[in-house]
Amino acid sequence: MVRLPSRRRFKSYLGTYALAGIAVVLTVCMVRYPDVAFQAAVHGLGVWFEIVFPALLPFFIGSEILMGLGVVHGMGVLLEPFMRPLFNVPGAGSFVMAMGLASGYPIGAVLTARLRKEKLCTRVEAERLVSFTNTADPLFMIGAVAVGMFSIVQIGVVISLAHYIGAILVGFVLRFYAAGDRERIPQDSGQGNILVRALKALYRARVEDGRPFGRLLGDAIRQSVNTLLVIGGFIMLFSVIIQIATAVKLTSSLAGAFGRLLLFFGLDPNLAPALVSGFFEITIGSDLAAKATDLSGTALPLLQRAVVAAAIIAWSGLSVHFQVAAMVNETDIRLTPYVIARLLHALFSGVVAYFLMPHVMKASAPLAAPVFAPLDAGGTAVLWRWHLLYLGALPLLTLLFLGLLYGLAATVRQARIVSFLWRR
Repeated sequence: MVRLPSRRRFKSYLGTYALAGIAVVLTVCMVRYPDVAFQAAVHGLGVWFEIVFPALLPFFIGSEILMGLGVVHGMGVLLEPFMRPLFNVPGAGSFVMAMGLASGYPIGAVLTARLRKEKLCTRVEAERLVSFTNTADPLFMIGAVAVGMFSIVQIGVVISLAHYIGAILVGFVLRFYAAGDRERIPQDSGQGNILVRALKALYRARVEDGRPFGRLLGDAIRQSVNTLLVIGGFIMLFSVIIQIATAVKLTSSLAGAFGRLLLFFGLDPNLAPALVSGFFEITIGSDLAAKATDLSGTALPLLQRAVVAAAIIAWSGLSVHFQVAAMVNETDIRLTPYVIARLLHALFSGVVAYFLMPHVMKASAPLAAPVFAPLDAGGTAVLWRWHLLYLGALPLLTLLFLGLLYGLAATVRQARIVSFLWRR
């Protein structure tokens, strides 16, 4: 009698053999197309060294220092009443949210993994948090996509607003994910003034860390550079994978399936190549969406191209997904909720961009020309106003304002700080 393997063991066998087969095929393709692989790797290295490394290194170092100084612990107490009702995550998640909105992929995943390692959130809370805080940065959406690819600055306003609104909607939806989870992290007692408790939590965390500032700074730089080296490897690898997939006509084979998906949503199937490339990597996919044309060479409607670009950026590509997997590898965070959240984010961002596009373009009619067109003094001033307003400071300042507003309201209501200082 033949004994069949269990379902779990069968899945293990299947996964092992599939990964081995993919690795063999990729290696053979790199040997078959060495020039394509080399040029793609050089391009990926350039993107990492010239854009990603200088853009993310200061944020990584700053976040590591803030964690060591206890600032995140203080923010956790201060913003717990804000983050818990909306997203069902601890108050420390506000720090991850703010840094993720400001600096982009994959710092949300990096900081979520740190919170989990520090026991500042449960596994389910970490899965909720990484699903909506790992977002694109405003410089990429406005500078690279809107200015560099579409050559229309207002597209950056549409895409960035749709991206952040979609992320918040995803966070709100996922607050109901695993609602019955019983794992709990011990929280602050909740008694006394919230600002005083936040300051005490900050001081307690700093004392427990105990590292001198010089050592803390060195550890922060070392950890940040190591993380960025891993990110650089993923960028180069997926640059090679995309170019090889194009060389072996894999992307053109997938275009038919993606074209039918676009038709289902009422979009032009000629946007399928952009969607296929964006499935793997957001930069190439966004660029193809910006330059998409029909068979006659006429540019497709701007609304459709913007909607597809917004969906691609929200999906973020397999390249970012694997970066997230590497960042959370040393924790017990599961990736299935994250991938599902990326699909939801792509859907939400595309729909929001569809409804925002006419209103934003109408409101900014004097700037409807490409950004490189000549502008008078008034037009230049308005252009820079758009840059400053939507460059990413607005979400961060809004979050900070809400936290301070709550703290001040609690202070006025309870009047504990005055009595505390008076007793001292």
